[in-house]
Amino acid sequence: MSGTVSETYVAAIQHDLADLDGGETLVGVVREPTGWFHAAVDENVAELGPPSALLEETKQRAEDLKLQGLCEEGAHNAAWDETEFESRYLAHLADAAPRRALDDLTDRVADGEDVVLVCFEGERKRCHRTLLRDRLRDRVDGGREPGASSRSPRNRGP
Repeated sequence: MSGTVSETYVAAIQHDLADLDGGETLVGVVREPTGWFHAAVDENVAELGPPSALLEETKQRAEDLKLQGLCEEGAHNAAWDETEFESRYLAHLADAAPRRALDDLTDRVADGEDVVLVCFEGERKRCHRTLLRDRLRDRVDGGREPGASSRSPRNRGP
């Protein structure tokens, strides 16, 4: 039986706003996590964070949009569209290191582990963890993408 894949943001965990039952593995998906972020999650898989250049470009564009009068969330979401964040992040997942990390998470969920993907962005900002959640669910439910590596399931123990 497969496990589940969900997502949340770190502040929701810190303030008991996340819907968690305690049996999940909290997997950070942050490129450059802070020390306090590490304390809030069980592990971090930096390879599944967006590439640094994409993050910086999107943050810079959001700052420019805020100076033009957009609110924080509006600027973030507009910058996401303008930098083509979604397509560029999904392309990043096809690179070797992110693909291996995604293979590992796919195996773990297929073996029954419940995983919650965690990063910084709140609910009103578009975030890569939602894209990653959907990709991971698709892989577990329908198998891997064509050309993806296949690994034998691991024994996760009792």
